[in-house]
Amino acid sequence: MVGVYFSGTGNSKLILEVFCGEYDKNVKVFSIEDKQAVDAIKNNDMLVFSYPVYYSTVPKILRDFVENNSSLWKGKKVFIIATMGLFSGDGAGMLGRKLKKYGAYVVGGLHVTMPDCICDVPLLKHSLEKNRATVLKAKHKARISARLLKTGKPTKDGLGTFSRMAGFFGQRLYFGHHTGDYSSKLKINADKCVGCGKCASVCPMKNISIENGIAVQHDKCTMCYRCINRCPKQAITLIGKKVVVQGTIDKYI
Repeated sequence: MVGVYFSGTGNSKLILEVFCGEYDKNVKVFSIEDKQAVDAIKNNDMLVFSYPVYYSTVPKILRDFVENNSSLWKGKKVFIIATMGLFSGDGAGMLGRKLKKYGAYVVGGLHVTMPDCICDVPLLKHSLEKNRATVLKAKHKARISARLLKTGKPTKDGLGTFSRMAGFFGQRLYFGHHTGDYSSKLKINADKCVGCGKCASVCPMKNISIENGIAVQHDKCTMCYRCINRCPKQAITLIGKKVVVQGTIDKYI
C-alpha cells in the first residue's frame, strides 16, 4: 500500500498519515507534488488517496494529475479519503468514478470533517478548542476506517447513488462551475503586500510570482488556500473580501 495526497492547509495529509499508520506503520505517503509519487504508485497495487473536496468535487490540480497519469490506474485497488468543512455528498465518489474510467477498482471511501480552510468567509468558523476537538474526532474516525479495511469491511462513504445525488443537488448544480478550470479570481492587496514571497513558495501551481516587490497572480489558482492562510499580512483573498481567521493544521494538533 502507498498513500497519495493533495493538501492545501494540511488536513488531508494528516488524515492520510493517521489512516495509513493505523493500517500499517510502514506505509509511506507522498504528495502528488513529490517527484517520487509516480514511481511509488507504479510499484504498489493498493493506493489510498486523500484530498479536500471543493463544492463536492475534486481539486483541479488532482484531476489533472489523474488524467495526466491515466495509464497508472489500470488494475489498482483504491481507497479514497475526502476531507471537508461540512458536507460533500459524493466527494470520494467523484474521484472514484474518474479512477474507474482508467481501470481502477475502488474498494472503499471515507468522508472526514476537518477545520474549514476557507479563511476569507465567516461561515464555518469555530473556536480553537472546537477545531482541535474536530481534528481528534477525525483522527479517531480514520483509525476505525483503517481497521475495517484491514478486516475486509471497508467504509463506503460517498460512493453510492444517494451520495451522488446529494453531491450534485447539494452543491455541484449551483457551484460546480467554480471548479471546472483553474481560477483567475485570486486577489492580492498591493497596499498590504510586502513582497516576502511566502505565497509564491507554497503555491502548488507556481501561480504567484514577486514582481517589483509585490506578489502577482497568473490566473491558474487551484483554490487550495495555502497562500491565503499563510500570508503574514493577510493581503490575499479568493472568495471573500477580507481574511477572517487563518488556520493551518499545525494550529489544531
